[in-house]
Amino acid sequence: MQDLDVLIIGGGAAGLMCAATAARRGQRTLVVEHANRVGKKILMSGGGRCNFTNTGTTPANYLSANPHFCKSALARYTPWHFIETVERHRIAYHEKELGQLFCDESSKLIVKMLLDECEAAGARVLTSCSVDRIEAEGERDFRVHTTAGGFKARALVVATGGLSIPSMGASGFGYELARRFGHTVLPTRAGLVPLTLSGTHQQRFADLSGVAFPVIAEANGASFSNQLLITHRGLSGPSILQVSSYWQPGDELVLDLLPGRDAHAFLESQRAAHPAAMLHNVLAEVLPRRFAQRLCEAWLPDRPMKQFNPKELRDMAALLQRFPITASGTEGYRTAEVTLGGVDTRELSSTTMESKRMPGLYFIGEVVDVTGWLGGYNFQWAWAAAHACGTALGD
Repeated sequence: MQDLDVLIIGGGAAGLMCAATAARRGQRTLVVEHANRVGKKILMSGGGRCNFTNTGTTPANYLSANPHFCKSALARYTPWHFIETVERHRIAYHEKELGQLFCDESSKLIVKMLLDECEAAGARVLTSCSVDRIEAEGERDFRVHTTAGGFKARALVVATGGLSIPSMGASGFGYELARRFGHTVLPTRAGLVPLTLSGTHQQRFADLSGVAFPVIAEANGASFSNQLLITHRGLSGPSILQVSSYWQPGDELVLDLLPGRDAHAFLESQRAAHPAAMLHNVLAEVLPRRFAQRLCEAWLPDRPMKQFNPKELRDMAALLQRFPITASGTEGYRTAEVTLGGVDTRELSSTTMESKRMPGLYFIGEVVDVTGWLGGYNFQWAWAAAHACGTALGD
C-alpha cells in the first residue's frame, strides 16, 4: 500500500481545491476521481463559462438544517480570495449580474487553474479510479482499495458531490460512506431545478414554450426577482430555479407578473388614457404578447378598458400581482444544479469539516447539508469548505 497523508475522494471543485491547499501545507495528497476527467460540473457550469463565485456571498444565501454551520468557512475564505487566484492565473472574467462572476472565455480555464495549483503544490490526481473498499483501522488510519491499487492515509476527505445530473457520474457514494461511519444523512432532494406543471396549467402554458419575462416568484416565505421561462413541461428560468429550493410538492407558489409596478395603478391609468383599448393589448405593453393573450383567454375577461368597474380592476390587479401556480413537481436530479440535504453538519466541525464521530474523516462541498442559491454561491461554498479542510489537514 502506498502511504499518504491525505486521500480525497472526488475530483470536483471542492476536492481539487482541498488537494492544492493541503499539499501546499506539506501533506502528501492524492485525489481519486472515478470519471475520466476532473471538474465535470465546473466545465458545464455557467453555459461553459463557469460562474465561479459571487461577490455578494453571505451565510444568508445558503439553505441548511443548521444555518450557522457555513459561517466560519465563508468568513475565512471569501470570494476575494478566490478572485486573487483567478487573477494570478491571468484568467479574464466579468460580472454578469447580481455579483455573479464568469470567465470571459471558458470554464476549462478554472479546471486548468485548479490542476496547475495541485501540480505546483505536489498533489497527485488520478482519474478513472474507482474506490472498491475502505477500511478504517483505529483512529486516523484509512486503507482505501481502488482500481489503481491500495492506499493508506491518515486523513480521508469525502468530496463526492451530490445526486445532481447523474449523466455526469453523480451518485450516492458519499452518503453511503457517511452512513457507514455512523453519520446521519438528512433527506435529499433536487434543488435549483425547473418545476413541472400538469392538468389545466400545463395545457394552458404548453404552446407558450420559450416565452420569458421578469417575475417575482415566491414560496415558503422566500421570493426571487428574475426571469421566468415557460417550457414545454413547466416553468424554468432563474426566478423559478431559485424558488425551487424552497418549494416542495403541495406548497403554494405565487408569481408577481408585474414586478416593480403597482398593477392597480397601471390598470386605472390605462383605462383613463385608452378607454377603448382591449385588455390583452394593454397587458401586452408590459408582458409578452402571447402570454398576455393567454391570460385573457383563460383567466381574465378580455373587454375594452372602459367596461371594467373599480372592483373588477382591483380583482385583476390582485391576480396579476399574486398569480397562483399549481406545480406538480420538479424535473428531478436529471437537470438539478444541486442536491439539497446531505451529511448532517451537526456531526461535523464547522472550522475543519472533520467528523465528530470518526477522527481523520472529513466531508466537504455538495455532499454536506449546505446548499447555495443560484449565481456562484455553491462554488464559493466548495472553495471555502475545501480551504477550511485543507488548512486544518496541514496544521
